[in-house]
Amino acid sequence: MFGGCSVIRTHHKPKPMSKRKRENNKTNRAAAAQTPLSCFINPDAAGIDVGAQEFVAAVPRGRDGEGRDVRTFSSFTEGIHALRDWLLECKIKTVAMESTGNYWLCACAALEDAGIEVCLVNARHVKGVPGKKTDVCDAAWLQQLHAAGLLRASFRPRQDILPLRYLMRHRADLITQAAQQVQLMQKVMTEMNLHIHHVFSDVDGVSAQAIITAILSGQRDPAALAKLRDHRSRTPLAKIKAALVGDYREEYLFVLRQCQARWQEISASITQADEEIARRTAAIGSENAAPLPEAPAGQRRVQKNMTTAMPVYAEAHRILGVDLSAIPGVSGGVLCTLISELGTAGHIREKFRSANAFASWLGLCPDNRISGGRILKAKTRKVANRVANILRMAAQAVSRADGKMGDYVRRFKGRLGKAEGIVAGAHKLARIIWAAIVTGQPYDETKAFNLTPATAVRRLKNLQNQAQALNMKLVPA
Repeated sequence: MFGGCSVIRTHHKPKPMSKRKRENNKTNRAAAAQTPLSCFINPDAAGIDVGAQEFVAAVPRGRDGEGRDVRTFSSFTEGIHALRDWLLECKIKTVAMESTGNYWLCACAALEDAGIEVCLVNARHVKGVPGKKTDVCDAAWLQQLHAAGLLRASFRPRQDILPLRYLMRHRADLITQAAQQVQLMQKVMTEMNLHIHHVFSDVDGVSAQAIITAILSGQRDPAALAKLRDHRSRTPLAKIKAALVGDYREEYLFVLRQCQARWQEISASITQADEEIARRTAAIGSENAAPLPEAPAGQRRVQKNMTTAMPVYAEAHRILGVDLSAIPGVSGGVLCTLISELGTAGHIREKFRSANAFASWLGLCPDNRISGGRILKAKTRKVANRVANILRMAAQAVSRADGKMGDYVRRFKGRLGKAEGIVAGAHKLARIIWAAIVTGQPYDETKAFNLTPATAVRRLKNLQNQAQALNMKLVPA
């Protein structure tokens, strides 16, 4: 009841579609089905929706003899082989699939071995599917976008680099696990009131491990334990003896013994991984057959967690075609990451057309989004990239060094803030590395930090403003 009156709702039935309209719809659908494939950029393209238990594949209309343009296959090996054979029967030359977790790896390897090009796309770029969100719709949508040439493939190294990348990532996981065991050993020794980590620089060093092994063998005399230190130790002997007086309880010793055993086992696995990485790296083709040029003393240092089974700097010079160790902040660890994640110099030139494209792939440049003249967003994109992470660490390290690169990072940290300044330094390192690899020329500090005319005018104006604020005048030298 409303205002003393009753409101009665009536549902009107939709008007039946006219005969002429039904015929027009049939004609339009028939015309769409008979659209010539020559209008597509990739007429022999297919789309695959990747899942944990099944793959849904879609091919162009009329390719399947039974008229089934969309089919579902199991994610088991038998299903992947059936998917491969079906795509070959449909004369498919390229396939687009989303990088969903790591479920796509087996299917991608099987298709590439069969000669089918795989276009691995970011799921965020194709998530906007109109209509119902189903696996069938996703596969058909991927096929349509790939046929029209609207998908951009994600970067993947060459086939001979992929095993090296997999091993290097596995080695990084092993180093993380070893670091966890070292932290647990330090925690147990703190509870035992043994200050080994205060008198020695590393718990996993020679002196600390020799003393821990003796303690687990039953030695309790501080003087006898202190004699096990390495001759390079700089800590006074009296301080070492005082640090080795602790509470040797059985439960503490039990946990310490297990942590050391795990650490030793992981360290042995890291050594085996280093040998396999050295073998894989030696099999990669050379970009530069010239010997590694001489470098100043202390420039090419061997770091703690760097692989020692191969000459890292010589291998990087051979594969990347230029000596990158002369760039401030580029250490052996950075070179290992560049080789395993990017590949050879020729592949880098082929995939990254400019320094701007390389920095954008790394996520180290602003993601400017402008609409209607307004800046909606200008921050960097959130990208999980191992090369970008190692360059940020290099920029953080070089911020304490002398030279123009150190001044550059410190200046941007003061202007933008600590985090933003580190990103700016990583961006500068990325552009320098790309230019050195593409041109094949060694690092030149003068060229890398050459002032552009606009920058020179801006700096001069800033100096004039500062001089005017101090009631002074600038006089050209």
